[in-house]
Amino acid sequence: MFDLTVMPQTQSNYPGGSKKRVTRAGAAMRDGTATEEDLRVIDEWRAAHRGVLNTFQAILRNRTKGTGIAVAQRHKRKRTIFDKLQRFSQMQLARMDDVAGCRLIFQRMKDLYEFRSAFHEARFKHQRRNELDKYDYIKQPKDTGYRGVHDVYEYDVNSEVGKSLAGLYVEIQYRTLVQHAWATAVEVIGFVTESQPKFQQGDGRYEKAMALASEILARAHESAKGTYPDLSDRDLVKDFLAMDRELHLLRMLRGLNASDKAVSAKRNAILIMSATGELEVKMFREAPDALRALFELEKEMPDRDIVLVRADTSDEVRIAFRNYFSDARDFIKLIEDGCAKLTQPRGGRHASGKATRKWVK
Repeated sequence: MFDLTVMPQTQSNYPGGSKKRVTRAGAAMRDGTATEEDLRVIDEWRAAHRGVLNTFQAILRNRTKGTGIAVAQRHKRKRTIFDKLQRFSQMQLARMDDVAGCRLIFQRMKDLYEFRSAFHEARFKHQRRNELDKYDYIKQPKDTGYRGVHDVYEYDVNSEVGKSLAGLYVEIQYRTLVQHAWATAVEVIGFVTESQPKFQQGDGRYEKAMALASEILARAHESAKGTYPDLSDRDLVKDFLAMDRELHLLRMLRGLNASDKAVSAKRNAILIMSATGELEVKMFREAPDALRALFELEKEMPDRDIVLVRADTSDEVRIAFRNYFSDARDFIKLIEDGCAKLTQPRGGRHASGKATRKWVK
């Protein structure tokens, strides 16, 4: 269990003092009137989510052992929390349900839904807070093209240590490899351009191109539909390639070199993205040490994108957080093969994708 002495706690059981106190601190941050005490409250509340993350990752790892399902966790970045408060003016910080997040990546949608269904039957006190289909963005993709499934759980245990965490939320993300490749590419675009298609900010052409790309991946690789269900296969590919010619999107993604920074066997990694897109990785064996360093780095570099992630192996870090390594290779290959598949004559053999590569160079 995470050592909550990393951040000073009040006498109240709830991190930060109370849900009302956390919400007031978030509102002050949104309004630009936050005091040092407000920042301390937010840091204490945010740090406490580490214990929730550790609990749920242990549960998920036990259930995925030997299955080939990738599992990782991430602590929401402070800057991302503040950005979300700005984007959603009515959001209460204490009710933000994705500060703690666990991500599972599956080979196929069938595996995803089977695992999720079984997990819903798990015998523990933690309560799922959402209805079954509320955050099913595979059945109802977002306008941006995002596909995946989310569940939100409220932490609840009887132990003395765990009582202080009761009422905190954790989000579980379920994605297939195909969906994850798309989401990774969207994150990379956000790093290397001034646009944020994930949040519908900046140049809208990136958002449209990635929504079209999501539709291509859904049809070609998962026999599903996305945000453009009425477009024919050929028109879909034609529209995407037209956007790609404007933006040179695939050329840009190909030109990014995956970081050669070594991620060691230590389980806690702080990933720091520079303004030029370069990645720095700091490794820590113990979670409390990593969290202390995270808060210090955020104070020293408030304009940098800094995230603390945890996974059991270096491969899992790279798979689950490839966006931080500027690694969109899977997305590029899936798009090329998808375009070829959707434009080949009906009944023909599966194309290799070579023809499509000529079109999108």
